[in-house]
Amino acid sequence: MSDDHDLNPPSTAARDGAARARPVEMSGGDPAARATHARGGRSDHDVEPPSIDFAAEGLLDGLDEPHRLEREALLRKLAADGVPLAELKRSSNDGTILFLAAERVLSGGRRYTAAQISELTGVDLEFLVAVRRAMGMPIPATDEALYTEDELESVRMTSAFGQAGVSEEEILELTRVLGRGLSQAAEAMRAVVLRLVLEPGVSEQELAQRYATATAELSPMLGPLIANLLTLHLRQMAQGEAINAAERSGGQLPGSREVAIGFADLVGFTRLGEEVAPEELGRLSARLEIIASEVIEPPVRLVKTIGDAVMLASTDSATLLHSLLTLIDAADADGEELPQLRAGAALGPALSRAGDWFGRPVNLASRITAIARPGSVLVDRELREGTHEDYRWSYAGTRRLRGIREPVALYRARRPLPA
Repeated sequence: MSDDHDLNPPSTAARDGAARARPVEMSGGDPAARATHARGGRSDHDVEPPSIDFAAEGLLDGLDEPHRLEREALLRKLAADGVPLAELKRSSNDGTILFLAAERVLSGGRRYTAAQISELTGVDLEFLVAVRRAMGMPIPATDEALYTEDELESVRMTSAFGQAGVSEEEILELTRVLGRGLSQAAEAMRAVVLRLVLEPGVSEQELAQRYATATAELSPMLGPLIANLLTLHLRQMAQGEAINAAERSGGQLPGSREVAIGFADLVGFTRLGEEVAPEELGRLSARLEIIASEVIEPPVRLVKTIGDAVMLASTDSATLLHSLLTLIDAADADGEELPQLRAGAALGPALSRAGDWFGRPVNLASRITAIARPGSVLVDRELREGTHEDYRWSYAGTRRLRGIREPVALYRARRPLPA
């Protein structure tokens, strides 16, 4: 890639900065070749001993003899592949040295300072920092060359959004939502790759190389996959989002609107936390999310998972109630694999922001869930009266709930009897 023709840097300083840290070009379909590019173009047989005293630099501190030898072998390999000492120190200090070769596969080598990114894109430096913070990324010093070619392109896209009329506040809100979701996706992908490459007795150097090779093989698929998933969700939202006459005539986005909110949580999850390993708790939480994703149908939406609970939202209270009852049945069908569920729901005006909901029905549904019996769905009067389908109802009394000012009349919902 030509620095002059592709980037058109407006200043000699920016051009010099790009030349000092030219990214690795990943070409061809061979993941081993891409991993070799990440090692600076050398093959495994071209390693030359570096002239760095790793012990003197503090890179072997705190390691016992076997681990010290493994770490030194990994450091020598990375240094021979062209990784600078500062980067070796950074990754050693933050515990990511095993992933450094994979990081170079993904980034192609670091190159730009924040000031250079700002100059190349015309994006204000302060807003550039705000966007990176909204992503959930650490903020480097303005003179640190930590921004990659991909990040440069992302900032250019951010600038294009602004030119299209999207406000800075809206860009930051969208970035926060994407940052949270993609951070979780990255963590899940990391676990998948580690499962593919880990095995007993593998050395640090071999594990690092295996991880880099697997990353090189899988990473080209991620961009299209994420883009396709986002497009599918946008299409679903376009089909399901209603804008009423008042909103059209006012020319404003909807504020609060009537929505049914439901929670379902695992009974006894807190007690289980004292009795079983964290891995088992994680498995139960993941199983709940999987079941919820499988049983809900539009317009019901899985808003989020909160440890031992899932939060659902729908503009149609009957469909939400059907989803909660189906979810409880599905959990029961799992037998001993999953503890019993209990659910609570409420109907009322709430505000949607950044993919989440805020307002009285959210707080009320959460409080109702906490007092529901195992295997039951408990709702407030508003949802009971707003659900016209032929469910069976039983009055469950009036309760004072923590954080709710007035007593709440509650009803237990059951499916209609078979005809």
